[in-house]
Amino acid sequence: MDAGANGGPMVSADDANAAVLAGELAWLEAVIAQRFHARNSTPAADAGLPPAPPALDGAGGAYARTVRALGLDASARLLLALMLAPHLAPEILDPFWLQNQVTGRRFSEFGGETGQSHIGFLPTVETALFLLAGADLPLRLRARCLFRPQHPLCAAGVMTLDQRHAEEPLGAAAIRLSREYLEILLTGSDAVLPSSGEFPAERIDTPLEWDDLVIDDATRAQIHMISDWLRHADTLMHDWDLRRRLKPGYRCLFYGTPGTGKTLTASLLGKQHQMPVYRVDLSRVVSKWIGETEKNLAALFDRAQRQNWILFFDEAEALFGRRTEAQSSNDRSANQQIAYLLQRLEDFPGMVILATNQRGHMDDAFARRFQSTILFPLPDVGARLALWEKLFRTGRIALAPQLDFAPLAEQYALAGGAILNVLRYACLRAVTRTPQQVQLADIMAGIKQELQKDGHYLQR
Repeated sequence: MDAGANGGPMVSADDANAAVLAGELAWLEAVIAQRFHARNSTPAADAGLPPAPPALDGAGGAYARTVRALGLDASARLLLALMLAPHLAPEILDPFWLQNQVTGRRFSEFGGETGQSHIGFLPTVETALFLLAGADLPLRLRARCLFRPQHPLCAAGVMTLDQRHAEEPLGAAAIRLSREYLEILLTGSDAVLPSSGEFPAERIDTPLEWDDLVIDDATRAQIHMISDWLRHADTLMHDWDLRRRLKPGYRCLFYGTPGTGKTLTASLLGKQHQMPVYRVDLSRVVSKWIGETEKNLAALFDRAQRQNWILFFDEAEALFGRRTEAQSSNDRSANQQIAYLLQRLEDFPGMVILATNQRGHMDDAFARRFQSTILFPLPDVGARLALWEKLFRTGRIALAPQLDFAPLAEQYALAGGAILNVLRYACLRAVTRTPQQVQLADIMAGIKQELQKDGHYLQR
């Protein structure tokens, strides 16, 4: 531990954050104790003013910064501490396990639920209302504003309400701290979430630059138009007042043979404009449970809007293909899910990119909703030669003398992704030999493998 300016030990950001979190949890524990004391008194005592929250003015750490940035008052801070407790100090919530000796069940005014593997108490809206207002009806009514969509906790995506049955009271909804904000509050860094049923997307990045993307001039010019929108959208929509005539957001379709640069282009656009790119896993979007697909998509779009993400739907024909007549309940459900997704795409104020290898399979009505449709063609001979040279003659790859890529570019119509696969295959063969040198035979074996994927065979 380093010395501070006054000669004392310098407190790290992590230690400062831990001290703030400990103070918040201690405050939550004091509020719980006071509320239970008032409830259990005979006759019931007036709870009085709750203990004051710790002062965060000037406090360091991610938690204090986030609370100040969101402008949270004492009630919202108590709710935030309640959601943090299961993650950091679940024992604080153990008093809520108190049982009614008459019914043999927990008291209904405490709310709460149990998890599938977590053995601690998980709070619901009713739990929060008990702490914030007890049985005071006017206070309970005022406290409900904390759970409205426009409240900072909900609007910023800090808190989610999981109301599994719409006909049940709001108090039954579980209050959950988003995984994104859990990471921010604990470490100050954004969480990179793995793809799952609840979060059907994964972040994609690239170490490459625009010079590494080999495409024709017409395609590059269309991509520049997308980049211009990302750079000037705010000026056009607000300063030029185009929001009165245009819907917010930008939707584009990339189509063409696999390996022609569609995914790389999406990644490069995000990298250039410092916008995270998330590839939507369509296999995880569609759920067998009615309503789950819409719920998963709503959460994804809401978070993408808050975080200014680019959404990338790869192999989009799987979900956006031509719709069939609804002849069964499954057909009707699938069409309903597609209709919902189309509406969310139209209303999304950010950038959405859909990619497909089969343009003809896309629904025509849907295709008309794109601001741009960009073909990524197979590279011509000159572009293929540039790809061979760029991929094989950069880095520290040892090549056999007089290795000429011009005949390969002339004879084999391979996309960039296929040539990249040839590079991997040839280098794997060469690295096991002495000397470790890529030979023409290694490259030809890789080409043969790529051609066989499409049912073609290399002629001698």
